[in-house]
Amino acid sequence: MASKDVPPPSTFDDPVYRTGVVELLGLLAYGEISAWERLAEDATMAPDLTTKVEIVAMATAEFGHFVKLRDRLVELGEDPNAAMQEFAATFDRFHLQTTPSDWLEGLVKAYVGDGLAADFYREIAAYLDTDTRALVLDTLSGTGHSEFVIDAVRSAIKQNPRVGGRLALWGRRLMGEALSQAQMVVAERDALSTVLVGGVDHPGMDLAGIGRMFTRITEAHAARMDKLGLAA
Repeated sequence: MASKDVPPPSTFDDPVYRTGVVELLGLLAYGEISAWERLAEDATMAPDLTTKVEIVAMATAEFGHFVKLRDRLVELGEDPNAAMQEFAATFDRFHLQTTPSDWLEGLVKAYVGDGLAADFYREIAAYLDTDTRALVLDTLSGTGHSEFVIDAVRSAIKQNPRVGGRLALWGRRLMGEALSQAQMVVAERDALSTVLVGGVDHPGMDLAGIGRMFTRITEAHAARMDKLGLAA
């Protein structure tokens, strides 16, 4: 019986699959450390101590996820920094294009961005080995602060309805940039895309399936925007 740290030969003994998993973990890890950094910056724009503490708590949760991913890369004999560095430009480009102008935009970005990433990685997780899938899903379990974000955004809109229009536009911009980056990652990473489309032990998605995946992600985004009181 294979141990938890030694995946069965049908998965990690396949060099393409292993590379794809390392790329996925590196992508996730950089995303988490990047989210931690951005939330820490956003906390400086908080209007009061209560909001600042909540945003810092969100950042702390992201760092905890990063640690789990980093440790798994080490278990696999990989250099976490090298695995993450491959995706630095992708995330830095996204954050450069989506720099929030105030704390509300920062909250919407954290909530929407977290959800979009979670949807994308959950789709990929369906084609992973059991241990990697469990780690990915655990990492995407959320920061536990979504209700705070929803309440804060809805309260701001109630106080000033014009805020709603601005944040709705912001949400659409976030969606467009996030989808663009996700599509680029899938297109540019052969091993990662091979895991997604199958070829290890079972078939994955064909091109039409990948298209449907992005449609599902778009629909989930609309539902999240609705929870915030914003039109997607």
